[in-house]
Amino acid sequence: MNYNFLEIEKKWQEFWKANETYKVGFSSKPKLYVLDMFPYPSGAGLHVGHPLGYIASDIYSRYKRHNGFNVLHPQGYDSFGLPAEQYAIKTGQHPKKTTLDNITMYRNQLDRIGFSFDWSREIRTSDPNYYKWTQWIFILMFNSYYCSIDDKAKNIENLISSFNNEGDKLYKDQLTDLGYSFTNSEWNAFNAKEKSEILMNFRIAYLTDGEVNWCEELGTVLANDEIINGVSERGGYPVTKRKVKHWSLRISEYSERLLQGLDKIDWPDPLKEMQRNWIGKSKGVSINFKVENSNKSIEVFTTRPDTIFGVSFLTIAPEYKDITDLSVSKNKSVIEEYISEVSKKSERDRLSDVKTVSGVFSGSYAIHPFNGNKVPIWISDYVIASYGTGAVMGVPAGDQRDFDFANKFQIEIPNIFENIDISKVAFSDKTGFKLINSEFLDGKDYNESIEIIINEIENKNIGKSKIQYKLRDATFSRQRYWGEPIPIYYKDGIPKNIDLGDLPLELPEVDNFLPTKNGDSPLGNSKEWAWNEKDKKVTSNDNINEVDTFPIELNTMPGWAGSSWYFYRYMDPTNSENFVSEDSQNYWSDIDVYFGGSEHATGHLLYSRFYQKFLYDLSLLKKDEYAKKLVNQGMILGNSAFIYRKSGTSEYLSKSLISNVKVDKIRIDIKYVEGEDKVNIDLLKKEDKDFKDSVFISENDMFKCIREQEKMSKSKFNVVNPDEICNQYGADTLRMYEMFLGPIEQSKPWDTRGISGVHSFLKKFWNLFFTDGEINLSSDEPTSESLKSLHKTIKKVSEDIEKLSLNTCISSFMICVNELSSMNCNNRLILKDLLILISPFAPHFAEELWSKIGNSKSIVEEKYPKYEEKYLVESEKVYPVSFNGKTKFTLNLSLDLNHQEIEKAVLSNEKTKSILNNNNPKKIIIVPGKIINIVI
Repeated sequence: MNYNFLEIEKKWQEFWKANETYKVGFSSKPKLYVLDMFPYPSGAGLHVGHPLGYIASDIYSRYKRHNGFNVLHPQGYDSFGLPAEQYAIKTGQHPKKTTLDNITMYRNQLDRIGFSFDWSREIRTSDPNYYKWTQWIFILMFNSYYCSIDDKAKNIENLISSFNNEGDKLYKDQLTDLGYSFTNSEWNAFNAKEKSEILMNFRIAYLTDGEVNWCEELGTVLANDEIINGVSERGGYPVTKRKVKHWSLRISEYSERLLQGLDKIDWPDPLKEMQRNWIGKSKGVSINFKVENSNKSIEVFTTRPDTIFGVSFLTIAPEYKDITDLSVSKNKSVIEEYISEVSKKSERDRLSDVKTVSGVFSGSYAIHPFNGNKVPIWISDYVIASYGTGAVMGVPAGDQRDFDFANKFQIEIPNIFENIDISKVAFSDKTGFKLINSEFLDGKDYNESIEIIINEIENKNIGKSKIQYKLRDATFSRQRYWGEPIPIYYKDGIPKNIDLGDLPLELPEVDNFLPTKNGDSPLGNSKEWAWNEKDKKVTSNDNINEVDTFPIELNTMPGWAGSSWYFYRYMDPTNSENFVSEDSQNYWSDIDVYFGGSEHATGHLLYSRFYQKFLYDLSLLKKDEYAKKLVNQGMILGNSAFIYRKSGTSEYLSKSLISNVKVDKIRIDIKYVEGEDKVNIDLLKKEDKDFKDSVFISENDMFKCIREQEKMSKSKFNVVNPDEICNQYGADTLRMYEMFLGPIEQSKPWDTRGISGVHSFLKKFWNLFFTDGEINLSSDEPTSESLKSLHKTIKKVSEDIEKLSLNTCISSFMICVNELSSMNCNNRLILKDLLILISPFAPHFAEELWSKIGNSKSIVEEKYPKYEEKYLVESEKVYPVSFNGKTKFTLNLSLDLNHQEIEKAVLSNEKTKSILNNNNPKKIIIVPGKIINIVI
């Protein structure tokens, strides 16, 4: 009987769906929660790189289910996103429709690969019943503040009560920095708007006027992690700085807790290090430099206050708050031009570009707080306004970037290190030096000077010790349509939240998905986007001037809002009273293993940890980390194809003909490539209009391209559709091949040439069950050889799945099937256990054979085989028999034989007699269980 994979896979997918095989609930079994990062349903569908992590998690889930666990393995869709909105702008088609169409396509593709997802728990972030709770969490953040006394988030009413009763007493330092000072009676005398403005400085979700990353093409604000090399991650559009009133989340208050929490979770070390660097903890000192002829001062933060006598300039960020006051009139035009140029760069680009040195002199000077010297104030893009104070002290002798800056602009470089040459490079070490030209610090090293200078700074009241973090508050507003509406309305200009009972605040219908003519978000195009406070419902904008009706926030939430808590909704997806019930939380607790890419390190994986800690602070969650273990799967790389075009012409040259010719490298779709590098020119010219009239010069009647491995992407024309692999080889072959490519955490190239070997293996396994097209299994006792092969495989596969070394599991299966084939093994007991063993990897294949050998129930709940050591104990040894140290043949002998019995057996062997030719050996060396060597 042939292995008809198409028929088999369709049959069992329908069976699993009809019988809800993977649906789970509460159970007396131990729980296991295995989760994949849910996909954004793009119009391009899945390529073979997308299922890599899903397949690994599915194998692990199925294996654990076989081992008696109640496995929650859900799936859903991160279905709000820019691509659907951009498509809507181009075509007029509503994002909701295209998203639903894409979800249908994704579901078909995912089902085709045979995943054990519990689809009864499916969630979609764009479903109002889901985003009701995303909006609710935002309201909680709006109505909470971070209490520095208790180091946790608390209800804003506690802060208001403190102000009512004690004025600014408990928060004096923080309020003084903000420019506020009041008694309780003064607080109570403030009007509503004044109170709102003060409280906005404390709320976790707060409205602010600030400089943001503005993308004109996308019509929205972007967070730092959404910008790469100065352009938007989505679409590659230019990004500039712009002042916009927007919502932010005060994630910076959680910096230390986010750092400390990394020590409690089993996440990959490289990813943890990425988060540590992104949070960027620094211990140092803030120092105030007075501005000459001004009542202003510039506060700088430094981790090296011991080098303060090496300061020869200050540098402020182009966005510095007092930059207008510090810019002298004759320099203003140059300064404005420089600031405009810098606004085109992202913060990430400015921080990472250490080679480019740029800046402009403000024309103003500060006064050194110790020696009274005049210090020029410069403006440069290597200082970031949002990090620290937006100003740094330039110590060119001790910092390479300062050194390069001073050299370029011919600023003095005073040496403060004894016997250290700084003529060519700065000296930044903390050891191996004594200070000079540093007044009371002369002759002291780092450890001796640091305490002295900090005490002096604090005694002179010109600064204080400080811990600083790079982590900035998260920009939350998005000027787009296809996202969660922010549940805020404005009453007399004061933001008020919509109550939980009135959620969800659903997206309104609009005719135009572009921003409005006055630059407002696309929601401004809606004719019904006002809130009637009395009736608690959305009403017409025409009613805004009437009593109890107020405008609703026009911005929507970012894509990461819905993905920062989704893992809890899977526990209890239909609950209309709570985002997750206490019973569900008590049972499922947290994610045991989370699969996803490391590219989310400083985005989703950081924001979600912040959300977790916030909800934990409010006693809504029981743990302050949500995933015990994280597995970062690598990428499957595409094998891209390029051809060479003779520059300035429409003439294309085969790859070996480009010597000494100026050419342009042009990308083509891999579907036009046959074999390794032969291009089907006729098909290319027929289907791609860009090449219709082009001339192709071949070599030996063949036009060849070059191949390069890079990220698989539709835009790179190197995508392989998993449906094509399933049609040609079957889903089980695809599953096993993707695992066979290499370790799950490593990136590896896709190479279709290897897939036929995996498919042949499955057919070979299939044939073990059949004789002349009929099932033919023996009920005899298994042989010791077959038991040994089976239990060796059980041991190796079980250990490797636990370690997620899934590629070596495939190798073990292949070795076992080869061994059983060579034995002509068709033993029922052996093959039954081997079917269960391979079931997590090739579920359709295993289900079909399981039913064919007489089982009426699904293989899914069968107990996973356990290896028995007794079958792995060697009873015989294949000895290499050597003559004068050279192996001539091997001899299979019992390990129970003693030295004399081994000697007798080898001397009586016909091959030994032939080599000795009736001569007696000089010596026989025997090491039982290892070697036999005959000296002649």
